[in-house]
Amino acid sequence: MKETYYVGAYWLARRETAEECAHRAEAFFSLLAACDPSLISWFKKGRTLEQALKHRFETDEASLTKLFHQQEQKEGRFATDGFSLRGWNGVTHEAASSLSLLCGDASDSLSNLCLFDPPAEGPAEERMLQAPVLARILRAMAVAFEPEWGVATSHELHDEVWPESTPGDTFIGWLTYFSHRRGPLPPLPAPVHTEPVEDKGTLVILTPERLTASNPAHVALARDVSERLARAGLLTPLRPWNE
Repeated sequence: MKETYYVGAYWLARRETAEECAHRAEAFFSLLAACDPSLISWFKKGRTLEQALKHRFETDEASLTKLFHQQEQKEGRFATDGFSLRGWNGVTHEAASSLSLLCGDASDSLSNLCLFDPPAEGPAEERMLQAPVLARILRAMAVAFEPEWGVATSHELHDEVWPESTPGDTFIGWLTYFSHRRGPLPPLPAPVHTEPVEDKGTLVILTPERLTASNPAHVALARDVSERLARAGLLTPLRPWNE
């Protein structure tokens, strides 16, 4: 069975203005563009390919600020609702990538997030589904949005190792980001590798090769590392940012 992957970063109850969210989003798009040539341009999603390709959105701070203010005025949002963005890279067939963003939401029950879906097949998939590339994408999210936790993994690995997880729970993936707010990491077994992300947190990479739910050794490693991190208090649910 072919596995599908995603990269996501999550944080809870951090109210930010349209300007602050736009500043973070611009930084993210700039870092993301350096991860792969197909991630430079972004378009709003439409009902048809022709409609979508007519609606490219600019990723500079001024344009994003204008877009977020339009959401406030058009949607009649409350001051705590945050700002959202959905887009795809305008590449058809196997190289298509998409992303979703919610930033600035003050709710303690709905997570802010930056979610990226890489290509599902073809040469673009092979380029992107490598530990160094996914590390750069997850690092871009961590630097730009300062999430509490982030992960790059397959849906199938998640369902195999953590089938009972609920929204707000945290878990281990092929790559996992932990903010320093979560506390220090315990010693982890080989071949696990860790990398600092500026002064913000730590990236944990379980294996240099693609981690899959179909590989029993990979599943065993994920469970082992998960147990170690849980004992160290790293896998607690997301908590409001001001706690």
